[in-house]
Amino acid sequence: MQPRNMSMSGVVDLAAVKAAQEAKAKAEQARAQAAQQGGGSGAVSPADLVIDVDESGFENDVLQRSTEVPVVIDFWAEWCQPCKQLSPVLERLAVEYNGRFVLAKIDVDANQMLMQQFGVQGIPAVFAVVAGQALPLFQGAAGEEQIRQTLDQLVQVAEQRFGLTGLVVDPDAAPGAAQAPQRPAGPHDALLEAAVQALDAGDLGGAVQAYRNVLADDPGNTEAALGLAQAELLQRVQGLDPQRVRKDAADKPADAQAQIAAADLDLVGGHVEDAFGRLIDTVRITSGDERDAVRVRLLELFEVVGADDPRVISARRALARALF
Repeated sequence: MQPRNMSMSGVVDLAAVKAAQEAKAKAEQARAQAAQQGGGSGAVSPADLVIDVDESGFENDVLQRSTEVPVVIDFWAEWCQPCKQLSPVLERLAVEYNGRFVLAKIDVDANQMLMQQFGVQGIPAVFAVVAGQALPLFQGAAGEEQIRQTLDQLVQVAEQRFGLTGLVVDPDAAPGAAQAPQRPAGPHDALLEAAVQALDAGDLGGAVQAYRNVLADDPGNTEAALGLAQAELLQRVQGLDPQRVRKDAADKPADAQAQIAAADLDLVGGHVEDAFGRLIDTVRITSGDERDAVRVRLLELFEVVGADDPRVISARRALARALF
């Protein structure tokens, strides 16, 4: 099964919106239920935290699972000596992190297609998949301190941006016996589901309205805010002629609207730093209403990517320097 959403550059992934809506409540419900029952339904065995994955099981074992918990992928081979140093460390940390991530081990000799689709150039290579989105972590036999720092960042981003609080681990649970708990419907689940269905159907206007309806009643709903920012972005670029937009931006570097349109296309294409850098540069050379329009659009794009993303944090500092 071919991995989806495999860009490593931060392409806007609308599937992550739905995953974020579902994952946090499901994980929290599982933890609460396990606490009440001393483990029980919804809990996994420590043995379930390290799994072997092949091409036929990738869809369920990695992509689907990543909507509940970050999945760290260890690309390895029997002949790879550095792999023999790294893999045991990752396996031990998977158990130590107690359900905050799942380790998926992929033998590259037996799964050449997956190796190619992830763009693996050498092994060991470690990636993560979070809410259906893939990102590279590191290559080579990294030291344990570096690995821990990377995993800590991964867990933090997964929880803060996607609501993935991990799995409940019960030492007494039988391996593979966990059943996903049913969660109670939230007050805005129907509207959020309607928004996702509208996105799936290509009805961007309907999705925008559904997210706005949620925010009108619950202004602090982070899932709706993220969904609205992404849907509005896609709505803006719908019907644009990319070639013409790029030419206008190149010919008119001080034209705020030309740069704003190009930045929208940059972000949809996954070129996050390019989008941010373009607008920050435009802030520096514009003034008045044009400068304010550029600043506002940049803040909107920050919402699409997520406030905790390192690229957003860096761009916020650069924006502050450009403004003041």
